[in-house]
Formats: sequence, C-alpha cells, structure tokens
Amino acid sequence: MTTSTFDPTIWRLADDDLMPQVSSGPLGGARVAVKDLFAIAGQPIGAGNPTFLAEAPLQDRNARVVDDLMRAGATVVGITRTDEFAFSLAGTNPHYGTPPNAVCPDRVPGGSSSGSAAAVALGLADIGLGTDTGGSIRVPAAYQGLWGIRTTHGAVSHEGVHGLAPSFDTVGWLTREPTLLEAVGKVLLPLAAGRTFTAILVSDQLLDAADPDVAAAIREFLAGPLPLDVRGIQPGPADGTGWPLADWREVFVTIQGHEAWAEHGAWVTAHPGALGSAVAERFRRAATITDAQRDRALAARRRIARTVRRAIGDEVLAVPSTATVPPPRSGADPATGPARTSTLQLTCIAGLSGLPALAIPLRTAAGLPCGLSLVGPAGSDRDLLALGRTIGSATPEDGGALVEEGL
Repeated sequence: MTTSTFDPTIWRLADDDLMPQVSSGPLGGARVAVKDLFAIAGQPIGAGNPTFLAEAPLQDRNARVVDDLMRAGATVVGITRTDEFAFSLAGTNPHYGTPPNAVCPDRVPGGSSSGSAAAVALGLADIGLGTDTGGSIRVPAAYQGLWGIRTTHGAVSHEGVHGLAPSFDTVGWLTREPTLLEAVGKVLLPLAAGRTFTAILVSDQLLDAADPDVAAAIREFLAGPLPLDVRGIQPGPADGTGWPLADWREVFVTIQGHEAWAEHGAWVTAHPGALGSAVAERFRRAATITDAQRDRALAARRRIARTVRRAIGDEVLAVPSTATVPPPRSGADPATGPARTSTLQLTCIAGLSGLPALAIPLRTAAGLPCGLSLVGPAGSDRDLLALGRTIGSATPEDGGALVEEGL
C-alpha cells in the first residue's frame, strides 16, 4: 500500500509484506485486515488507544485465528483501527479519527470493528477480522453494507485476542459477499452440525424495536424470495407482553461493565485522561457495579438464555442488526446517543444467549444501509453461513430491500 493511499483512520499499520505469504489454500490470495486487538508477531496490540499502544509489549506470536487464516492461504495486509478497547458501537475514535463509510460518507461506519469493516467496504481487503461483544461485527456490517458473522461464544479460539468482556467476546469477520464469508468459516469453525433450517422466525416486537424505515426494509426482504418459510412468533409470556428488551439490555450492560472493569480497571485507573470521553464514562460507570449486582445479572442471564434458546429451537430468529440507519458523523455524539441504546436492546439477544448471528446487509426505501441478523442455535455457525450463501444467490439484485452482495 502506497503512502498516498494510506488512511490513518482505517489503518494503524498497512503493509502488503507485513506477514509471510502462503500462495495456496482455500483462502489463497484473500487479503485480511486485522482489528487491533489480535496479536501479530513483532507488533504491539494498540486496542484503539495511543497511550496503551505506547506501553504495549511486542507480541511473540500471532493470534491463533490469524495463523489459521494464513495457513489457509490468506495474506494479512494490515492492522486496523478499533474503538477504544472495543467498548463502543459507533466506529468513532477521538485519537485517530473516524474511518470512512463507503456506503454513505456523511455517516459513521459502526464499531468497534470499524477499521476492518471500512477496509473491506472500500475494497482494500477481502476479509475483515474482528470481534463481536455487543454487536461489533453486526453493527458495522449493517452500516457499511457488508456480510458478517458473530460466532457462537467459544466456537473460535480467542487465544492471542485482547478481550473486553470475556463471557461475551467472540471472534467474527466481514466480507462483501456471502461465499467468501462461508469460506472463512470452513477454515475457522468446527464442522457443520448438518442442520436443515426450515423457517425464519419473525416477531413483530423485535422488528418494531427498530426504527420504522429499518423495520420496513426487513419486512420487505422477508416477503421476497427466500429458501425458508417465514413464520411469525409471539415471544415472551403467555399474556402477550413479549420480551422485556430494555431489561435485557441492562442485564447485558451490567455483566459487560463488571467484566470490562475487571479486565481493564487497573490500567484505566493508572492512566487518568487517557481515554476519550464516551469510553471513559463507560468505564466510570463500570467501576461502580458491585459483585452483588453482577451476580443478580448473571442469574437473569441464565433465564434469558433459556428463554431465547427455547424460542429459537432448531430454526433461526430474525433480529434487526441495528435499530437505526447509521447516525450522521456530525451533530450529537453517536457513541452515546439513543442509537446505541436502542441497538443494544437488539444485539444483546445473541450476546446474552451465546448464540451465533449471520448479518445480512439491506437498504431502506431511502437507500440507506441497514441490516438483518439471523440468530441460530448454538453451534450452527457453519449452517448459518451456508444459509447466507443460499440467500445471497436467491435474492434478486434489483427492487425492494436489496441484499448488497458486492457493495
């Protein structure tokens, strides 16, 4: 990559010769952009913060998932920017700037795998390697017109990955089309369970938790040519009150915050003023969460996971990837605004349940990017990816709420 094409809001380091190359394999020639949370031998992990980067040791080996991709023939072309400590969904970074959004330049790219997503959306990489704790694959996928996968918790090795909240952290990746998304899964994931999905389960409550333009785009997509039946469900108690999504978000935020402080609290305390305001405030609140509050949230999480897994059964559940289209880059801080709150109410469903989610890119009637996630049973990652490939090939390229395969 030449100096003239290097964008420091996307890349911390970009070099086609960064890693030894393997010419053959199922991913032969595919270029990988690696989120700055994954160990790369001879490089420090920066985690989106310059103070942390300055003190970070050089890594003596690659993250296991990076080695797996390289053995399959992929080439690592750079280390990409992330929101600080991956503790955001906006894709903004007060130290390095905001990566571009190739789909709508006046809007944020979505985080925290923002740099990897931008590299893929702009055609600078074919695979964006990232993580998803609270939506950090699914949100940039929706905001930038990409396919993505949040894997079942624990399905892909986290060895050599700098974590945020270990009981939620997952490895994921982004591509411009579903065939390559599946090819990566065949390298990184256990063998498919051989499930045959028969239906996409749809809840009006979940769709209506998104803004009307996003919900309309999803409904139009679900009304189109799909390889599965679309089946309406009424989640929640028999009285019809549905799932208490706002309460579930609080359960997620409590556990995530407690774990994030346990992971990073000592460093944050020792480096006052090193964080941007939004992430600093998030850590400040995390520091106040007691063990008793965490324990109550963990008990609630177990109930939520049982509820969601029982509702999904052996099928897939339709959940908006985000509640809104990407917020504008200017104006109110997208890292702290209502888009984050409403989106977390949806993304936390997979997180609290430890389930995989396939992110499918869509467009609203106004042409703005949004997305649908299909949440599947635990361990159904490869089956979800195969479903994504089938959906991608079956969806027309014109009319309605489009699946953007080559964006």
